[in-house]
Amino acid sequence: MATDAVQYRLDDRVATIRIDDGKRNALSPAVLREIYLALDQAESDRSTVIITGREEVFSAGFDLNVMKRGGMEALSMLKSGYALTARVLAYPHPVVAACNGHVLAMGVFLMLSADYVIGTRGNFKVSANEVAIGLTLPRVAAAMLRHRLNPAAYQRSAILSEYFDAESARRAGFFDDLVDPGELMSSAETRAAELCELNQRAHRATKSRIRRGLIRRIRYSIPLDLLDAMMMGLRGARSPGSAR
Repeated sequence: MATDAVQYRLDDRVATIRIDDGKRNALSPAVLREIYLALDQAESDRSTVIITGREEVFSAGFDLNVMKRGGMEALSMLKSGYALTARVLAYPHPVVAACNGHVLAMGVFLMLSADYVIGTRGNFKVSANEVAIGLTLPRVAAAMLRHRLNPAAYQRSAILSEYFDAESARRAGFFDDLVDPGELMSSAETRAAELCELNQRAHRATKSRIRRGLIRRIRYSIPLDLLDAMMMGLRGARSPGSAR
C-alpha cells in the first residue's frame, strides 16, 4: 500500500509506516486517513509497527493551510489527529517510533503514543510549541506529554513551550534511545524484531490494562478541545498542534 505521502511495507512480522510528503510531513486530512488505513492493515497483518518520517523530520504537526481555511475540514482534521493518539496507544501489538529529526506539535503527540521511541542525534528540535504561538495547550496534548515526560520536563514543555535538543529530549523522556542518523532504521528494525518475540496476548492485555484510563481521558477530551478550537476561531489562526 502506498500514497504520495504515506508508504506501508511489511517485512516478516514488522510493518513500517513511513510519512514523507517531501517537506515537513504536515498531518493533513489525507495523510491522517492514510495513516489510519496503514494501521488497520498492520493490525490485519498482526504485525509490530514502526512509524517513521523522512530525512531530518518526523512531523511538524497539523497542516497549517487547512487551518487557515477553517471550517469543518479543519475541525475534522483536529478530531482525526487527536484520536490517532488513542488509536496508536491501543494498537494490540508493539509500536516503535523512529524519529528522524525535528518533531513539533501534533507530530510530538503522535510520536509519544508509541511504545518505544528512538530519536536521532543531530541539530534537531523537539517541542510542543503551542504556547509559544499563542495557543492554550489542548487537553489531549497535555495528556500525551504527561504520559511520557518526567515531571519537570512536562512543566517546561507544556507551559513554556521549551525547545529540546536531541540529548535533552532523551533525558526529558521524549526518547527511549538516541542513535546516529545512519543507524536509525536499523536500530528501529532490530528493536521491533525483538518486540515481536514478546507474548503478544500478554502484551495486548497489559497495554489495555495500564492505558485504559489515559485512552478514556483522551476520548473524553477530544470534543472539549474541538469546542475550544471553534470558540477561538480557526480561520487565519494557527491551531493546536499545527505546523508552522
